[in-house]
Amino acid sequence: MTQSTILGRIGQLVRANINAMIASAEDPEQMLDQLVRDFTSNIAEAEEAVAQTVGNLRLLEEDHQEAKAALTDWGSKAQAAARKADEARGTGTGADAGRFDELAKIAIRRQISFETQVQTFETQIAQQTDLTDRLKDGLNKLRAKREELVMKRDELVSRAKMASAQRQVQEAVRDVSVMDPTSELNRFEERVRREEAMARGMDEVAASSLEEEFASLEDADTEAEVESRLAQMRSGA
Repeated sequence: MTQSTILGRIGQLVRANINAMIASAEDPEQMLDQLVRDFTSNIAEAEEAVAQTVGNLRLLEEDHQEAKAALTDWGSKAQAAARKADEARGTGTGADAGRFDELAKIAIRRQISFETQVQTFETQIAQQTDLTDRLKDGLNKLRAKREELVMKRDELVSRAKMASAQRQVQEAVRDVSVMDPTSELNRFEERVRREEAMARGMDEVAASSLEEEFASLEDADTEAEVESRLAQMRSGA
């Protein structure tokens, strides 16, 4: 994956509206777990990209230093060859002067070549430094965002557990309410009252039976008295 692609993905993740995603998710906890995994994976890729970018930057800096050293060295060689050419001309040795002039020109050409390299390396170093800084900044933001996600996930899990515990308490209270011992006592009291009423009814029934028996006895005595008196009347008594 290219560094620009990683930067693009970092930007998308950093700009992601986590709260909106949580609000629209069917299972927020599962979504947060997936997001944490995505961020962890992208952080690993970003860390690898930063390491590669920093490594490339250090190589460019080394090449830049080598080019600068070569630039200085060929500049020194050009100056030395030019001095030799001047000395040879001073001593009337034209052939040596011409040879040293050619060497000075070769050294100057190499010097110019390394000047170009130094400028190129400086441009590349500036670009690589900017890319490295942006990747490091994105990596730090990804890490912060991941920590935020972990905190939100932990908070959500905690709230879910608390809500579950509260629901269980409410269900237990409801069950206790349904099985309220006072309601059982009320039903038992009502049953006792019915039994007591039945007992009173039976007493009344028994009492009425006795009254009827005594009444029948009284009727029998009356009839006997009637028969006795009737007999007396017949006998003329």
